[in-house]
Amino acid sequence: MRASLLMLLLLCPAAFAATLTLELPAGTRSLTSEELLANPQVRDIEIPADVSYNRTMRYRALPLAALLDGVKPADHLQAVALDGFAAELPAAPLLATEGSRAWLAIEESGKPWPKLGDGKPSAGPFYLVWSDPKAAGIGPEQWPFQVASIRYLKPLAERFPALLPAGNAPRQVQDGFAQFQKNCLACHRLNGAGDSQFGPDLNIPHNPTEYFTAGYLKQYIRDPQSLRHWPEARMKGFAADVISDGELDQIVAYLKHMAGRKVKAGG
Repeated sequence: MRASLLMLLLLCPAAFAATLTLELPAGTRSLTSEELLANPQVRDIEIPADVSYNRTMRYRALPLAALLDGVKPADHLQAVALDGFAAELPAAPLLATEGSRAWLAIEESGKPWPKLGDGKPSAGPFYLVWSDPKAAGIGPEQWPFQVASIRYLKPLAERFPALLPAGNAPRQVQDGFAQFQKNCLACHRLNGAGDSQFGPDLNIPHNPTEYFTAGYLKQYIRDPQSLRHWPEARMKGFAADVISDGELDQIVAYLKHMAGRKVKAGG
């Protein structure tokens, strides 16, 4: 019976609606793709230079703000993907109605999106996309795909104090922590702290500043395949229009600082 059901799922995926879970201040609820598509605010949108597909894409999408009941601009949200990717998202840009605007793209059962690559699924069933992302400096880590849930969280510093630099750390380190949250924490933990199950910890057992010289670490962040080439690598590089050279220096400064603030296993 189980094998027959699995075969039916593989052959007829359109018969089974995807579900998005929302854990927000107003309460927890789950919405199917059909329910989301029935929302009167759904519209057709065009996204030039889509981050995941690297070309213009068209979607049926809902302004994400329409789903964020009870969320305030100062709040913090997290979008968790099916593969464990956990995007840290400040609420303010998600609630914006002008400039950069967040949309929940919804994959329709009869109109599947393209695959992300050979042997890979599409970006569906739910994908957070942005119109005019440069207006608010939206980076690629703020485009989570295969989203399964969106949840309200306490401030990051309260949830994971092991991520915090020392209170007297230089401004460059403090700014590097902000850049780390925006660009790195979606995939990586540090000191065992963080929600992502996607990439390795960046401080335990060793910090990358301990085995990369600063120049090579920056090169690795810019273009991982230029130093370690393997077909199954999942980390994409960060171009200068996403992380500037100054911001890259800040991230390296934060990582170097945190190499001296390791948390012992189980501590």
